[in-house]
Amino acid sequence: MTSTPSGIPGTADDSAELLPIASGARTRAALRTLIRPDRGRALLGLGVLVGATAVGLLVQPLLGRIVDIVADGRPADALTLPVVLLLVVAVVQGVTTTLGLTQVARLGETVLARLREQFVERALHLPADRLERAGAGDLTARVTGDVARVAEAVRSALPEMARSVLAIVLTLGAMALLDVRFLLAALLAVPVQALTARWYVRRAVTVYADQRVANGAQQQQLLETIGGAATVRGHRLEEQHTEKSARRSRKAVELTMRSVHLVLGFYARLHIAEYIGLAAVLVTGFFLVRDGSVSIGTATAAALYFHSLFGPVNAALVLLDDAQSAAAGLARLVGVTDIEESAAQLPHQRTEAGAAVTVDAVSHAYGPGRTVLHEVSLALRAGEHVALVGTSGAGKSTLARLVAGVQQPTGGTVSVAGGQQPTGGTVSVAGGHQPTGGKVSVAQSAPGPAGPSVVLVTQEVHVFTGTLAEDLRLARPDATDADLRTALATVYALEWAEALPEGLATVVGEGGHRLDPTRAQQLALARLVLADPPVAVLDEATAEAGSAGARTLERSAEAALAGRTALVVAHRLTQAVAADRIVVLDAGRVVESGTHDELCTADGPYATLWRAWSGSRNAPRTR
Repeated sequence: MTSTPSGIPGTADDSAELLPIASGARTRAALRTLIRPDRGRALLGLGVLVGATAVGLLVQPLLGRIVDIVADGRPADALTLPVVLLLVVAVVQGVTTTLGLTQVARLGETVLARLREQFVERALHLPADRLERAGAGDLTARVTGDVARVAEAVRSALPEMARSVLAIVLTLGAMALLDVRFLLAALLAVPVQALTARWYVRRAVTVYADQRVANGAQQQQLLETIGGAATVRGHRLEEQHTEKSARRSRKAVELTMRSVHLVLGFYARLHIAEYIGLAAVLVTGFFLVRDGSVSIGTATAAALYFHSLFGPVNAALVLLDDAQSAAAGLARLVGVTDIEESAAQLPHQRTEAGAAVTVDAVSHAYGPGRTVLHEVSLALRAGEHVALVGTSGAGKSTLARLVAGVQQPTGGTVSVAGGQQPTGGTVSVAGGHQPTGGKVSVAQSAPGPAGPSVVLVTQEVHVFTGTLAEDLRLARPDATDADLRTALATVYALEWAEALPEGLATVVGEGGHRLDPTRAQQLALARLVLADPPVAVLDEATAEAGSAGARTLERSAEAALAGRTALVVAHRLTQAVAADRIVVLDAGRVVESGTHDELCTADGPYATLWRAWSGSRNAPRTR
């Protein structure tokens, strides 16, 4: 969601840094890569369709033969053989066409499944800051509309296009066999069809690309308005948001109507081409029959051949509509995959000696003039628990997300030791958000457990729809029920989990058993335990619970972090008191670092925060 500094959704500038769109060459290369594993199936389907089309071309000569028999006044029994052959042709063509289209359809579905898997995998690893700049609507439009458009093209356009092109080529060849002059007459329609296709393609590429962008902007506005409905009503911005939604909807409708007018003009020009071609073939047949060059049956076959081209030619040209729309959608999908590929090429960094996490001169900005971190340097020793403290807007959550790899710093490096990969860190989000690639490097070390190097738990926890066991196994798919119970017991959640109607088999999430914020966060912490990372980052993970719930979660979080290196954004300063070290951020800079007692004695910014927060609270002073 875009927002102004005041936090009011949707009041930012309408311009957004949309996710990239791949070039035509890159899109074609990606398509070839998708098809390459199934080249055998593609060749088999094509070969069967060629045979089916060739058999179907026997219909017109057989009908011509019937015309000649009737015109010559021959006995009725002379019609038996061509009629029987027509039936045979129909059966053989039907069977072979079915087999060919089945192979092509399987090819299309396989390629589509591969495309979806790649897109989802890459989309889940998008850098969070890049996604935030583009807006959720752009990615949503690609996940829904663009994928659906490509799927529709694969399921209908691909088989029909293959059959239509084969029918056109083989039919023109059959006309040449009857008499080359029939072919020349039929080709008079080609210039009109070619100009029509060129006219259409030049306009369709821009129209459909703009239409996809407009649909994404429309969805983005709706998401912002609905997601921030309470804030919109609170600031009485209903009319402003309604106008923005209406404006973006009008833009989408305008582009849709432009595409409709484009298609209508396309069909009108095709009808002119059909008239020219058929008239030329009939006139040619008239003169050839009058001169005795061909029989009436042959001229009839030629006219029927050209008439049979109406469907394939129109289908092939009309499929340009689907092809252009699908190509625009595919280019948008490939554009997303390329982001991930470039983001995955992370530089190798070494941590400081003895450090589990090293933050070296890291800066981060959310846009021009919006720098939130200024050359922050920080080292976390193995097993050390460090609390980040500071006023709202100091940059605590941003630094936590950079360490977790959810965002990439705009300057400096973040290095994490102890992971299983020698050159690329694995980042997981136990809270249920999408794991995203970041500039987090794993220093060379002995291989660790087959789990993520860093796990982030935020206050925004999502409970996935499914059984409680399935929700937990998101962190470790091979975990046994005993492992799940151990993880729940570690974060003091086993008692309520087993008290659910069906225990671990209870369906939770949307439409299932609803978990309150405290239990949902304990579930996220249990996933952290199951993932068993060497480094954990908690970003105000107890903020959503009430006072009693916060005390429970603090105990759960302490148990989940035992034995790990931890960076904790402290929403409640009791978490800072329990930390090995406290780092105070102010305006994106580290201004203090030390233990609770040391910082209170120094009487600096932390001591001021502590006095303001604790007041009359009887907070503990030591760990």
